[in-house]
Amino acid sequence: MRYFQIILVFVVISSLSEVQAQEDKKYVKKQGKYLGLSKPLTELPQIFDEQSTVYYNDEAKVRENRVRPEYVDSTALPKKFDPLVSFNFQKSLGSAERSRGEIQILQNFEGMRGAFPPDPSGAVSDQYYVQAVNTVYRVYDLNGNPLTGIIQLKDLWPGSRNSGDPIVLYDRHAERFMVTQFQTGSNEILIAISKTADPTGAYHLYSFSFSSFPDYPKYSIWSDGYYMTSNTVGKGVVAFERDKMLVGDTSASLIKMDLPNFATQYGFNSVLPADADGDLPPYGTPISLFLFQDDSWSSFITNDHIKVLKMNIDWNVPSNSAIFIDQEINTAPFNAVFTNSWNDIEQKGTSQKLDAIASIFNYRAQYLKWPTHNSILLCNVVDIDDQNTAGIRWYELRQASDTDDWTIYQQGTYAINDGNSRFLGSIAMDYNGHIGMGYSVSGPTEYPGLAATGRFSGDELGKFTFSETWAQKGEAFQTGGNRYGDYAQMTLSPDGQEFWYTGEYIAKNGNYFARKTKIFSFNLNEQLDLESKDIKAEATLTYIQNNEWLTVKGENMPIAEKMFVDLFEISGKHLSRQNTSSFEGQINVAFNTTQLSPGIYLVRVGKDNFMRTMKVRVK
Repeated sequence: MRYFQIILVFVVISSLSEVQAQEDKKYVKKQGKYLGLSKPLTELPQIFDEQSTVYYNDEAKVRENRVRPEYVDSTALPKKFDPLVSFNFQKSLGSAERSRGEIQILQNFEGMRGAFPPDPSGAVSDQYYVQAVNTVYRVYDLNGNPLTGIIQLKDLWPGSRNSGDPIVLYDRHAERFMVTQFQTGSNEILIAISKTADPTGAYHLYSFSFSSFPDYPKYSIWSDGYYMTSNTVGKGVVAFERDKMLVGDTSASLIKMDLPNFATQYGFNSVLPADADGDLPPYGTPISLFLFQDDSWSSFITNDHIKVLKMNIDWNVPSNSAIFIDQEINTAPFNAVFTNSWNDIEQKGTSQKLDAIASIFNYRAQYLKWPTHNSILLCNVVDIDDQNTAGIRWYELRQASDTDDWTIYQQGTYAINDGNSRFLGSIAMDYNGHIGMGYSVSGPTEYPGLAATGRFSGDELGKFTFSETWAQKGEAFQTGGNRYGDYAQMTLSPDGQEFWYTGEYIAKNGNYFARKTKIFSFNLNEQLDLESKDIKAEATLTYIQNNEWLTVKGENMPIAEKMFVDLFEISGKHLSRQNTSSFEGQINVAFNTTQLSPGIYLVRVGKDNFMRTMKVRVK
C-alpha cells in the first residue's frame, strides 16, 4: 500500500510539474476537447413559462476576482470636471435634446430576465437574434417572436453546469453563431458553434481547460482565430482555432499567452480584443487589443491614455506567437475612479447604489476595415464631476493601413445636465460611418432604464447629435445588492445598416422590483434628410460571371469621383482593387477570374464613409 501511495504521489507531482513547465513558457498550445454535435435546439428541454424559471449561476460568487483601482495620485487630471463635457449648447433645447431629434426605434421587445446580475449578451444575423443571459439563451426572429423556448446553458453542453458569463457572437464571415459560458471549479470555457446559419439547429461543442479561473471573458472574431481575454492569473489572452471549430474538427486547439506585466498593476485584467465587423483583416494580421489607464491610479502613469497591445498567432509554429505593448495613445483627461465598494450609481427612491462597471472598456471593440482606413470604436464609464455622476467617454480610433499606428480620430464624453448617470454603454459604427450607442440611465430622478443616442458621419466630431431616446424607462429601484448588468452588447446587422442592443433594466412587479432585459434596434441612415442623403439606404450590389470575367454592378451609390471596388478571399486576403467613379449613382467594374479557384469570395464597394459588401461565387 505504501509503495502504491509513493508511486501515485510521484505520478501526480510529475503531472503537475509537466503542466507547470508548459505554463512557464511564453505560450501554451493545447488541444481542446470536442464534445460532439449537439441535438438541434428544438430537441433540447424548453421552458415556455419564464415565471417558472429559476435563475441561478456561479458567476455571482467570483466577485472577489474583480479588484477596483483606487485614486492614489492627487496630481492627476482632471481636477473636477471632465473637459469634454459641455452643457452650454444644450440649454436652448432642453437637457436631453439634440439637433437631430430622437432616434426612431424599429424593434423593441422583451428579452429574458436572467440571474443577479443577468449579463445580457446578444447578436443579430440577417434572420435571427440570439440572446443569452445568466444562465439561459433563446432564439428570436427579427420581429421579436421566439423561435425556441428558454434553454438552460447546461443543456447545450452535456454534463455542464449553469455557471454564467455567457456571450453570443455572430460570425458573419462564416455565417455561424457562437455561444459560450465558463465553468467554475473546473476552470473551463465552453464554446458552441452552430453547424449552419440557423441557430435553432445543432452546434459543434468544445471545452477548453485553464490552470486558473477565466473570469469576466470577452470574445472577438478575427481572421486567424476566435480571441478571448479574461480576468485571470497567467495566460489571460487566448486564441481558439476558428477554422477547425467551424467544421467540428476534433483537433481544434488554443494558444494562450500572458498579458504584459503592466496590466496587472491594479489587479483587474480586462483587455478588449478587436472584433471584426465587415471585412476580415488579411489572415495573419496581428490583432489589436485595448485597455486604458488613469493617471490617478499610480504616480508611474503620467497621462491618461489608451494602451494598444498587438498579438500574432502562428498555429503551425506556436513559438513564433507573440504579444507585446505596441502603443500608448494619450487622451483628453478623464476620471475613471468611482468607489472601491462598487456602490457607484444613484437610483431614484433608494440609498442602494449600483456598480458602474468602471476601470475597463465596455464590450465590444468594434473593428471595421474601410477602403481608406481601419476603425475601432471604444467606450467606458467616467465620473464627470468628481461626485460619482457617470458619463460615457467614447473614441473612434483610425489606422491608415494594417501596419500603421492607431490614432484618435475623435473622442467625446456623453453626458446630460440632469443629475442622472449614463453608463454600461456599448458602441458601434454602421457601413455609412454613422455611430450608434446604447446605454443604461439611472439617478436621482430616474429608475434604471435603457436609452440610445447616435450621430451622422458628417456631424461635428466628438458629439452625439441625436437626442437621448428611451427604449425602456426604469419602473422601480433595485434592492439587495449593487450588481447590475455587468454586460451590455451592441451588434451590427450583416448588411451594416441596423444597430441591435441588449441591456438590463429594472421593472415593477407588484410591490417588488424585477430584473428584466430589452432588445431593441434602430437604423440611423433611414433618418437622413432627403436633401443631405449623400448615402442612400437602398444602395444595392449585384454580380454576374461570364466566362473568365466577374462583373460587379452597383445601383443608387453615393455620387463620388473616386469609389474603390475590392475583391477579397473569404479569409480576408486582398486580391485586387478597381478604382471607379459613381456616375449618377451607378458603378460597373469587372475582375478577371482566370487565376481564381472556384469558391466564395467577397466584394466590397466603398469610400471613406460608405461601404457595401457582398459574397460572390466564382465558378
